[in-house]
Amino acid sequence: MTETILANATLILPGEALRGALILRGGEIAEIVPGAAVPAGATDCEGDLLLPGLIELHTDNLERHMEPRPKVNWPHAAAIIAHDAELCSVGITTVFDAMRVGSIPNSRGRYPKYARALASELLELRAAGGLKISHYLHLRAEVCSETLREELDEFGPEDRVGIVSLMDHTPGERQFRDITKLKHYVQGKLGLSDPEFDDHVAELKSLRESFGDDHEIAAVAAARSFGAVLASHDDTTAAQVARSAAHGVRFAEFPTTIEAAAACHAQGIAVMMGAPNLVRGGSHSGNVAAKDLAEADLLDIVSSDYVPSALLSSALMLGDLWGDIARGIRTVTAAPAAAVGLTDRGEIAPGKRADLIRVKRIGGAGAVRGVWIKGARM
Repeated sequence: MTETILANATLILPGEALRGALILRGGEIAEIVPGAAVPAGATDCEGDLLLPGLIELHTDNLERHMEPRPKVNWPHAAAIIAHDAELCSVGITTVFDAMRVGSIPNSRGRYPKYARALASELLELRAAGGLKISHYLHLRAEVCSETLREELDEFGPEDRVGIVSLMDHTPGERQFRDITKLKHYVQGKLGLSDPEFDDHVAELKSLRESFGDDHEIAAVAAARSFGAVLASHDDTTAAQVARSAAHGVRFAEFPTTIEAAAACHAQGIAVMMGAPNLVRGGSHSGNVAAKDLAEADLLDIVSSDYVPSALLSSALMLGDLWGDIARGIRTVTAAPAAAVGLTDRGEIAPGKRADLIRVKRIGGAGAVRGVWIKGARM
């Protein structure tokens, strides 16, 4: 059995940082050996941090590779491979790729159906050994749509659907309570005129009224049939959190207020915030700052959202903020693993998967100097 030794590292264990070595065998962590010794044949990590591989629950990065410029469609296989390589390069070893389900066929092509075909291509590449890291699916169930039920029916338990999130983008609610911020965002993204934006708002409100409640019920049922974890999205009020809890939501993506985050903790729902919010110092939508939730002990999990490299940066920032690097790293390793029931990874401990990253601290930043997946150097 192949043995790899990573020595003289600062090991970030579940509750502490320890200078030591890891012995990897059979794709797992076999032993933890304290001390700075570098045995013959070992990799000398020179005191760098050795962390569990990062676990990403919500990223839009694949869509960025599929459409690198507005209205420029890139071949999907090439986009998936590039996305996979980018995530690996910044220390992400497990990802739940976010794909929207729920289309609006009559909306001049702005919300076309794509998830089933893209998922099939991703799973085929995975089966062929074309991807470096572990990929699962995260279906973003958009209730403000016409086709959600039909699109959910195209997936089954064999599709590695790990998360179904309840998405409600009704204008004036949740993420974009401030319509002026929604207008700025949508017009910048889609190039809509003022009358077109007004039509867009009216269309989404009409869809929510016609389909929203039925689609919400369908998404909850689909998550159960897939064996997937249910997540809420952009909860704003305690009443919305109570509804999420009644559905069996395990974690809340990007609650927009302290009220909602506190209500989540009261209901036993883990709170996830976006790394860009933390790195930038605030929300681009004008909602609660991730740092404020961290300082109030209301932040459990971090997602890179739309900047993959931000995941590691945010964990290091939180470790500095809390004065506890192990706690900061848990928000991107053990905590997301627990939220989705992945018991084989997320910690440096004997018997866990040898998904590991070596990180050199340079000032406040972290440079990834090595990535191992199941003990193999990538």
